[in-house]
Amino acid sequence: MLRRFSLLSLLLFMPGARAGAAEPPDMAQRVTQGLQGLYPELDALYRQLHQTPELSTQEEKTAAKMAERLRALGFTVTQKVGGHGVVGVLRNGPGPTVMLRTDLDGLPVEEKTGLPYASKATAKDASGQSVPVMHACGHDVHMTVWVGTATLLARAKDQWRGTLVMVGQPAEEQGMGARAMLADGLFQRFPKPDFALAVHDSATAAAGTVEFVPEYAMASVDSVDVTLYGKGGHGAYPHLTVDPILLAARTVTAFQAIVSRERDPLEPAVLTVGSIHGGTKHNIIPDEVKLQLTVRSYKPQVRQRILSAIERIAKAESEAAGSPRAPSISVTEGTPALYNDPALLKRVQDALVRALGAPNVRVGRPTMGGEDFAEYGRAGVPSVLLWVGAVEPSKHQEAQKSGTALPSLHSGLFAPDRERTLRTGVTTLTHAALEVLGRPTP
Repeated sequence: MLRRFSLLSLLLFMPGARAGAAEPPDMAQRVTQGLQGLYPELDALYRQLHQTPELSTQEEKTAAKMAERLRALGFTVTQKVGGHGVVGVLRNGPGPTVMLRTDLDGLPVEEKTGLPYASKATAKDASGQSVPVMHACGHDVHMTVWVGTATLLARAKDQWRGTLVMVGQPAEEQGMGARAMLADGLFQRFPKPDFALAVHDSATAAAGTVEFVPEYAMASVDSVDVTLYGKGGHGAYPHLTVDPILLAARTVTAFQAIVSRERDPLEPAVLTVGSIHGGTKHNIIPDEVKLQLTVRSYKPQVRQRILSAIERIAKAESEAAGSPRAPSISVTEGTPALYNDPALLKRVQDALVRALGAPNVRVGRPTMGGEDFAEYGRAGVPSVLLWVGAVEPSKHQEAQKSGTALPSLHSGLFAPDRERTLRTGVTTLTHAALEVLGRPTP
Protein backbone atom coordinates (compact mmCIF):
# COMPACT_ATOMS: atom_id res chain seq x y z
CA MET A 1 0.00 0.00 0.00
CA LEU A 2 2.85 2.36 0.87
CA ARG A 3 4.53 1.59 -2.47
CA ARG A 4 1.33 2.36 -4.34
CA PHE A 5 0.88 5.65 -2.47
CA SER A 6 4.46 6.68 -3.21
CA LEU A 7 3.94 6.20 -6.93
CA LEU A 8 0.68 8.10 -6.78
CA SER A 9 2.38 10.84 -4.77
CA LEU A 10 4.99 11.27 -7.45
CA LEU A 11 2.21 12.08 -9.91
CA LEU A 12 0.16 14.21 -7.54
CA PHE A 13 2.96 16.24 -6.02
CA MET A 14 5.45 16.51 -8.87
CA PRO A 15 5.32 20.16 -9.95
CA GLY A 16 3.62 20.53 -13.27
CA ALA A 17 1.98 17.08 -13.16
CA ARG A 18 -1.47 18.41 -13.93
CA ALA A 19 -4.05 17.22 -16.38
CA GLY A 20 -3.15 18.34 -19.87
CA ALA A 21 0.35 19.56 -18.93
CA ALA A 22 2.43 18.56 -21.94
CA GLU A 23 5.11 21.26 -21.82
CA PRO A 24 8.63 20.23 -20.74
CA PRO A 25 9.46 20.84 -17.06
CA ASP A 26 10.73 24.31 -16.24
CA MET A 27 13.65 25.08 -13.98
CA ALA A 28 11.66 24.85 -10.73
CA GLN A 29 10.07 21.58 -11.78
CA ARG A 30 13.47 20.09 -12.55
CA VAL A 31 14.67 21.01 -9.07
CA THR A 32 11.67 19.53 -7.22
CA GLN A 33 11.79 16.27 -9.17
CA GLY A 34 14.51 15.36 -6.67
CA LEU A 35 11.91 15.26 -3.90
CA GLN A 36 10.88 11.70 -4.79
CA GLY A 37 14.27 10.25 -3.93
CA LEU A 38 14.73 12.58 -0.95
CA TYR A 39 11.40 11.87 0.72
CA PRO A 40 12.36 8.76 2.79
CA GLU A 41 15.14 10.77 4.43
CA LEU A 42 12.74 13.62 5.20
CA ASP A 43 10.15 11.23 6.60
CA ALA A 44 12.73 9.82 9.01
CA LEU A 45 13.81 13.32 10.03
CA TYR A 46 10.22 14.35 10.71
CA ARG A 47 9.59 11.36 12.98
CA GLN A 48 12.79 12.06 14.88
CA LEU A 49 11.96 15.73 15.36
CA HIS A 50 8.40 14.88 16.40
CA GLN A 51 9.67 12.57 19.15
CA THR A 52 12.26 15.01 20.51
CA PRO A 53 10.64 18.46 20.89
CA GLU A 54 12.19 21.14 23.08
CA LEU A 55 10.53 24.11 24.76
CA SER A 56 11.10 27.73 23.76
CA THR A 57 14.62 28.98 24.64
CA GLN A 58 15.69 25.35 25.24
CA GLU A 59 16.11 24.27 21.59
CA GLU A 60 19.81 23.42 21.85
CA LYS A 61 19.66 19.86 20.44
CA THR A 62 17.10 20.77 17.80
CA ALA A 63 19.25 23.69 16.63
CA ALA A 64 22.31 21.43 16.48
CA LYS A 65 20.42 18.99 14.21
CA MET A 66 19.45 21.80 11.85
CA ALA A 67 22.99 23.18 11.81
CA GLU A 68 24.44 19.75 11.06
CA ARG A 69 22.12 19.30 8.07
CA LEU A 70 23.05 22.68 6.62
CA ARG A 71 26.80 22.12 7.04
CA ALA A 72 26.54 18.81 5.22
CA LEU A 73 24.94 20.68 2.31
CA GLY A 74 27.79 23.19 2.05
CA PHE A 75 26.24 26.13 3.93
CA THR A 76 28.38 28.39 6.11
CA VAL A 77 26.65 27.95 9.46
CA THR A 78 26.56 30.10 12.60
CA GLN A 79 24.85 28.91 15.78
CA LYS A 80 23.59 30.64 18.92
CA VAL A 81 22.26 33.73 17.16
CA GLY A 82 19.74 35.36 19.49
CA GLY A 83 19.67 32.29 21.74
CA HIS A 84 19.63 28.95 19.92
CA GLY A 85 19.14 30.53 16.50
CA VAL A 86 20.83 28.99 13.47
CA VAL A 87 21.89 30.88 10.32
CA GLY A 88 23.16 29.11 7.21
CA VAL A 89 24.44 31.05 4.20
CA LEU A 90 24.95 29.60 0.72
CA ARG A 91 26.37 32.04 -1.83
CA ASN A 92 25.82 31.15 -5.47
CA GLY A 93 26.90 34.08 -7.57
CA PRO A 94 25.30 37.50 -8.10
CA GLY A 95 21.56 37.73 -7.55
CA PRO A 96 18.90 38.33 -4.89
CA THR A 97 19.33 37.32 -1.27
CA VAL A 98 16.43 35.13 -0.13
CA MET A 99 15.77 34.14 3.48
CA LEU A 100 13.85 30.97 4.36
CA ARG A 101 12.81 30.72 8.00
CA THR A 102 11.68 27.87 10.21
CA ASP A 103 10.78 27.88 13.89
CA LEU A 104 12.37 25.33 16.23
CA ASP A 105 10.40 25.16 19.48
CA GLY A 106 7.71 22.85 20.82
CA LEU A 107 4.88 23.46 23.29
CA PRO A 108 4.09 22.30 26.85
CA VAL A 109 1.32 20.02 25.58
CA GLU A 110 0.77 16.32 26.26
CA GLU A 111 0.44 14.36 23.03
CA LYS A 112 -2.70 12.23 22.77
CA THR A 113 -2.58 11.17 19.11
CA GLY A 114 -1.66 7.54 19.77
CA LEU A 115 0.82 7.62 16.89
CA PRO A 116 3.70 5.11 17.05
CA TYR A 117 6.13 8.04 16.93
CA ALA A 118 4.22 10.20 19.43
CA SER A 119 6.24 12.45 21.69
CA LYS A 120 6.81 11.26 25.24
CA ALA A 121 9.26 14.06 25.97
CA THR A 122 9.16 16.11 29.16
CA ALA A 123 11.10 19.21 30.23
CA LYS A 124 11.36 21.76 33.01
CA ASP A 125 9.56 24.99 32.16
CA ALA A 126 10.65 28.48 33.25
CA SER A 127 9.13 27.96 36.70
CA GLY A 128 10.94 24.66 37.20
CA GLN A 129 7.84 22.53 36.73
CA SER A 130 8.13 19.29 34.77
CA VAL A 131 5.80 19.46 31.74
CA PRO A 132 5.10 17.27 28.71
CA VAL A 133 6.38 18.64 25.39
CA MET A 134 4.92 18.21 21.90
CA HIS A 135 5.26 19.79 18.46
CA ALA A 136 1.56 20.63 18.64
CA CYS A 137 1.92 23.59 16.26
CA GLY A 138 3.72 21.67 13.53
CA HIS A 139 7.18 23.17 13.89
CA ASP A 140 8.51 19.68 13.14
CA VAL A 141 6.73 19.99 9.77
CA HIS A 142 8.28 23.41 9.22
CA MET A 143 11.80 22.19 10.01
CA THR A 144 11.50 19.13 7.77
CA VAL A 145 10.18 21.23 4.88
CA TRP A 146 13.01 23.74 5.48
CA VAL A 147 15.66 21.01 5.37
CA GLY A 148 14.07 19.47 2.28
CA THR A 149 14.05 22.81 0.48
CA ALA A 150 17.65 23.57 1.47
CA THR A 151 18.69 20.14 0.20
CA LEU A 152 16.99 20.48 -3.18
CA LEU A 153 18.37 23.98 -3.72
CA ALA A 154 21.91 23.05 -2.65
CA ARG A 155 21.89 20.09 -5.04
CA ALA A 156 20.70 22.26 -7.94
CA LYS A 157 22.98 25.30 -7.76
CA ASP A 158 23.21 25.31 -11.54
CA GLN A 159 19.51 26.24 -11.67
CA TRP A 160 19.59 29.50 -9.68
CA ARG A 161 21.78 32.45 -8.70
CA GLY A 162 21.95 34.56 -5.58
CA THR A 163 22.40 34.03 -1.85
CA LEU A 164 20.28 31.67 0.21
CA VAL A 165 19.99 32.47 3.93
CA MET A 166 18.43 29.69 6.02
CA VAL A 167 17.23 30.90 9.44
CA GLY A 168 16.27 28.46 12.20
CA GLN A 169 14.53 30.63 14.77
CA PRO A 170 14.02 29.82 18.45
CA ALA A 171 11.22 30.87 20.80
CA GLU A 172 8.47 31.58 18.27
CA GLU A 173 5.85 30.34 20.70
CA GLN A 174 6.87 33.05 23.14
CA GLY A 175 6.88 35.72 20.43
CA MET A 176 10.47 36.68 21.19
CA GLY A 177 12.76 34.62 18.95
CA ALA A 178 12.69 36.85 15.85
CA ARG A 179 13.33 39.98 17.92
CA ALA A 180 16.21 38.26 19.69
CA MET A 181 17.85 37.23 16.41
CA LEU A 182 17.42 40.71 14.93
CA ALA A 183 18.85 42.27 18.10
CA ASP A 184 21.83 39.92 17.79
CA GLY A 185 22.64 41.34 14.35
CA LEU A 186 20.81 38.97 12.00
CA PHE A 187 20.62 41.62 9.27
CA GLN A 188 24.04 43.12 10.03
CA ARG A 189 26.24 40.04 10.58
CA PHE A 190 24.69 38.14 7.68
CA PRO A 191 23.45 39.19 4.21
CA LYS A 192 20.25 41.20 4.58
CA PRO A 193 17.57 39.48 2.50
CA ASP A 194 15.71 41.05 -0.38
CA PHE A 195 12.84 38.65 0.36
CA ALA A 196 11.80 36.43 3.29
CA LEU A 197 9.60 33.34 2.98
CA ALA A 198 8.12 30.84 5.42
CA VAL A 199 5.44 28.15 5.54
CA HIS A 200 3.09 27.20 8.36
CA ASP A 201 0.98 24.08 8.50
CA SER A 202 -2.79 24.53 8.70
CA ALA A 203 -5.15 22.45 10.84
CA THR A 204 -8.14 23.65 8.81
CA ALA A 205 -6.98 23.04 5.22
CA ALA A 206 -6.68 19.75 3.32
CA ALA A 207 -3.22 18.29 2.78
CA GLY A 208 -2.10 18.87 -0.78
CA THR A 209 -3.39 22.44 -0.81
CA VAL A 210 -1.79 25.80 -0.04
CA GLU A 211 -3.54 28.90 1.24
CA PHE A 212 -2.37 32.49 1.11
CA VAL A 213 -3.71 35.69 2.65
CA PRO A 214 -3.00 38.99 0.89
CA GLU A 215 -1.74 41.91 3.00
CA TYR A 216 -2.68 41.59 6.71
CA ALA A 217 -2.76 37.88 7.51
CA MET A 218 -2.24 37.63 11.28
CA ALA A 219 -2.81 40.05 14.14
CA SER A 220 -0.58 42.12 16.31
CA VAL A 221 -0.67 40.82 19.88
CA ASP A 222 -0.38 43.02 22.96
CA SER A 223 -0.49 41.87 26.57
CA VAL A 224 -1.91 44.54 28.88
CA ASP A 225 -1.66 44.44 32.68
CA VAL A 226 -4.00 46.73 34.63
CA THR A 227 -3.95 47.15 38.41
CA LEU A 228 -6.96 48.93 39.93
CA TYR A 229 -6.60 50.39 43.42
CA GLY A 230 -9.15 50.69 46.20
CA LYS A 231 -9.28 51.08 49.95
CA GLY A 232 -9.66 47.78 51.71
CA GLY A 233 -11.69 46.96 54.78
CA HIS A 234 -14.35 44.75 56.34
CA GLY A 235 -17.03 43.38 54.05
CA ALA A 236 -19.67 44.38 56.57
CA TYR A 237 -18.78 48.07 56.28
CA PRO A 238 -18.41 48.78 52.54
CA HIS A 239 -19.16 52.47 53.07
CA LEU A 240 -15.79 52.80 54.77
CA THR A 241 -13.94 51.35 51.76
CA VAL A 242 -13.40 51.86 48.05
CA ASP A 243 -14.21 48.43 46.62
CA PRO A 244 -11.72 47.56 43.79
CA ILE A 245 -13.70 44.41 42.90
CA LEU A 246 -16.76 46.47 42.02
CA LEU A 247 -14.44 48.89 40.24
CA ALA A 248 -12.95 45.98 38.26
CA ALA A 249 -16.41 44.71 37.30
CA ARG A 250 -17.40 48.10 35.94
CA THR A 251 -14.08 48.49 34.14
CA VAL A 252 -14.23 45.08 32.46
CA THR A 253 -17.76 45.80 31.25
CA ALA A 254 -16.73 49.21 29.93
CA PHE A 255 -13.76 47.68 28.09
CA GLN A 256 -16.13 45.63 25.96
CA ALA A 257 -17.54 48.79 24.40
CA ILE A 258 -14.16 49.67 22.93
CA VAL A 259 -14.42 47.10 20.14
CA SER A 260 -18.21 47.23 19.79
CA ARG A 261 -18.60 51.03 19.83
CA GLU A 262 -15.27 52.79 19.27
CA ARG A 263 -13.91 50.82 16.32
CA ASP A 264 -14.90 50.76 12.67
CA PRO A 265 -16.76 47.43 12.28
CA LEU A 266 -14.74 46.74 9.13
CA GLU A 267 -11.44 46.91 11.04
CA PRO A 268 -10.87 43.60 12.88
CA ALA A 269 -9.94 43.70 16.56
CA VAL A 270 -10.28 41.60 19.70
CA LEU A 271 -10.05 42.65 23.34
CA THR A 272 -10.20 39.83 25.88
CA VAL A 273 -9.83 40.04 29.66
CA GLY A 274 -8.26 36.67 30.34
CA SER A 275 -7.45 37.00 34.03
CA ILE A 276 -8.85 38.84 37.06
CA HIS A 277 -7.36 38.47 40.55
CA GLY A 278 -8.27 40.23 43.78
CA GLY A 279 -9.12 39.45 47.37
CA THR A 280 -8.33 36.67 49.81
CA LYS A 281 -11.49 36.00 51.85
CA HIS A 282 -15.28 36.27 51.75
CA ASN A 283 -15.58 39.19 54.14
CA ILE A 284 -12.51 41.23 53.23
CA ILE A 285 -12.60 44.01 50.66
CA PRO A 286 -9.09 44.08 49.13
CA ASP A 287 -6.85 47.01 48.34
CA GLU A 288 -6.37 46.14 44.65
CA VAL A 289 -7.44 43.96 41.74
CA LYS A 290 -5.23 42.90 38.84
CA LEU A 291 -6.51 42.38 35.27
CA GLN A 292 -4.68 40.74 32.34
CA LEU A 293 -5.83 41.51 28.80
CA THR A 294 -4.91 40.45 25.29
CA VAL A 295 -5.45 42.96 22.49
CA ARG A 296 -5.33 41.90 18.84
CA SER A 297 -5.66 43.96 15.68
CA TYR A 298 -4.14 44.40 12.23
CA LYS A 299 -3.57 48.08 11.54
CA PRO A 300 -1.25 50.11 13.80
CA GLN A 301 -3.78 52.94 14.14
CA VAL A 302 -6.48 50.52 15.34
CA ARG A 303 -4.05 49.03 17.85
CA GLN A 304 -3.16 52.47 19.19
CA ARG A 305 -6.80 53.57 19.52
CA ILE A 306 -7.66 50.46 21.54
CA LEU A 307 -4.67 50.82 23.86
CA SER A 308 -5.47 54.50 24.41
CA ALA A 309 -9.11 53.66 25.15
CA ILE A 310 -8.08 51.06 27.75
CA GLU A 311 -6.04 53.68 29.58
CA ARG A 312 -8.79 56.31 29.33
CA ILE A 313 -11.51 53.99 30.62
CA ALA A 314 -9.44 52.53 33.47
CA LYS A 315 -8.55 56.03 34.69
CA ALA A 316 -12.12 57.34 34.35
CA GLU A 317 -13.68 54.40 36.18
CA SER A 318 -11.11 54.70 38.95
CA GLU A 319 -11.84 58.39 39.37
CA ALA A 320 -15.59 57.77 39.34
CA ALA A 321 -15.19 55.16 42.09
CA GLY A 322 -13.12 57.50 44.26
CA SER A 323 -10.02 55.37 43.96
CA PRO A 324 -7.15 56.67 46.10
CA ARG A 325 -4.74 56.48 43.15
CA ALA A 326 -4.69 56.16 39.39
CA PRO A 327 -4.51 52.66 37.91
CA SER A 328 -1.24 51.11 36.89
CA ILE A 329 -1.21 50.10 33.20
CA SER A 330 1.61 48.35 31.33
CA VAL A 331 1.67 47.08 27.75
CA THR A 332 3.95 44.37 26.44
CA GLU A 333 3.94 43.83 22.70
CA GLY A 334 4.06 40.16 21.76
CA THR A 335 4.20 40.31 17.99
CA PRO A 336 3.40 42.91 15.33
CA ALA A 337 0.76 42.21 12.69
CA LEU A 338 1.94 39.87 9.94
CA TYR A 339 1.71 41.59 6.57
CA ASN A 340 2.20 39.63 3.34
CA ASP A 341 3.85 41.89 0.77
CA PRO A 342 1.39 42.09 -2.19
CA ALA A 343 3.99 42.20 -4.99
CA LEU A 344 5.98 39.30 -3.57
CA LEU A 345 2.83 37.31 -2.88
CA LYS A 346 1.64 37.73 -6.47
CA ARG A 347 4.89 36.30 -7.79
CA VAL A 348 4.81 33.39 -5.36
CA GLN A 349 1.13 32.70 -6.01
CA ASP A 350 1.70 32.46 -9.77
CA ALA A 351 4.62 30.07 -9.20
CA LEU A 352 2.53 27.84 -6.94
CA VAL A 353 -0.35 27.72 -9.39
CA ARG A 354 2.09 26.43 -11.99
CA ALA A 355 3.46 23.88 -9.52
CA LEU A 356 0.34 22.58 -7.79
CA GLY A 357 -2.52 23.59 -10.09
CA ALA A 358 -4.97 26.43 -9.52
CA PRO A 359 -7.54 24.34 -7.55
CA ASN A 360 -4.90 23.60 -4.90
CA VAL A 361 -3.80 27.22 -4.35
CA ARG A 362 -6.47 29.16 -2.51
CA VAL A 363 -7.12 32.42 -0.74
CA GLY A 364 -7.26 31.82 3.01
CA ARG A 365 -8.82 33.82 5.83
CA PRO A 366 -6.89 36.20 8.07
CA THR A 367 -6.66 35.07 11.68
CA MET A 368 -6.35 36.87 15.00
CA GLY A 369 -3.47 34.61 16.00
CA GLY A 370 0.05 36.00 16.17
CA GLU A 371 3.32 34.96 14.46
CA ASP A 372 6.66 36.62 15.07
CA PHE A 373 7.74 36.04 11.46
CA ALA A 374 6.10 39.47 11.18
CA GLU A 375 9.21 41.01 12.78
CA TYR A 376 11.25 40.50 9.60
CA GLY A 377 8.71 42.42 7.55
CA ARG A 378 8.71 45.22 10.09
CA ALA A 379 12.50 45.31 9.78
CA GLY A 380 12.07 46.27 6.13
CA VAL A 381 12.17 42.94 4.27
CA PRO A 382 9.28 42.08 1.90
CA SER A 383 7.89 38.88 3.42
CA VAL A 384 5.30 36.20 2.75
CA LEU A 385 4.04 33.37 4.98
CA LEU A 386 2.06 30.58 3.28
CA TRP A 387 -0.30 28.06 4.90
CA VAL A 388 0.22 24.41 3.90
CA GLY A 389 -2.80 22.16 4.49
CA ALA A 390 -2.20 19.34 6.98
CA VAL A 391 -5.58 17.57 7.25
CA GLU A 392 -6.09 14.21 5.54
CA PRO A 393 -8.37 15.11 2.61
CA SER A 394 -11.22 12.67 3.35
CA LYS A 395 -11.31 13.77 7.00
CA HIS A 396 -11.33 17.39 5.89
CA GLN A 397 -14.18 16.74 3.47
CA GLU A 398 -16.21 14.90 6.11
CA ALA A 399 -15.64 17.68 8.66
CA GLN A 400 -16.80 20.24 6.09
CA LYS A 401 -20.01 18.28 5.49
CA SER A 402 -20.80 17.54 9.14
CA GLY A 403 -19.55 20.76 10.71
CA THR A 404 -17.39 18.74 13.09
CA ALA A 405 -14.43 20.62 14.53
CA LEU A 406 -11.04 19.15 13.66
CA PRO A 407 -8.18 19.06 16.21
CA SER A 408 -6.63 22.52 16.18
CA LEU A 409 -3.06 23.67 16.38
CA HIS A 410 -1.83 23.55 20.00
CA SER A 411 -4.09 20.52 20.63
CA GLY A 412 -2.66 17.26 21.95
CA LEU A 413 -4.69 15.53 19.23
CA PHE A 414 -3.22 17.45 16.29
CA ALA A 415 -1.58 15.05 13.83
CA PRO A 416 -0.70 16.21 10.29
CA ASP A 417 -1.30 13.98 7.28
CA ARG A 418 2.43 13.42 7.22
CA GLU A 419 3.46 12.53 3.66
CA ARG A 420 1.08 14.79 1.77
CA THR A 421 1.88 17.70 4.07
CA LEU A 422 5.64 17.31 3.83
CA ARG A 423 5.67 16.83 0.06
CA THR A 424 3.42 19.82 -0.52
CA GLY A 425 5.42 21.92 1.93
CA VAL A 426 8.76 21.21 0.24
CA THR A 427 7.27 21.80 -3.21
CA THR A 428 5.73 25.07 -2.02
CA LEU A 429 8.80 26.53 -0.32
CA THR A 430 11.16 25.41 -3.10
CA HIS A 431 9.06 26.89 -5.90
CA ALA A 432 8.55 30.10 -3.92
CA ALA A 433 12.31 30.45 -3.35
CA LEU A 434 13.19 29.73 -6.96
CA GLU A 435 10.66 32.32 -8.12
CA VAL A 436 12.58 35.11 -6.38
CA LEU A 437 16.15 33.83 -6.67
CA GLY A 438 18.12 34.80 -9.74
CA ARG A 439 18.17 32.71 -12.91
CA PRO A 440 21.43 31.43 -14.40
CA THR A 441 22.66 33.16 -17.52
CA PRO A 442 21.93 31.02 -20.60
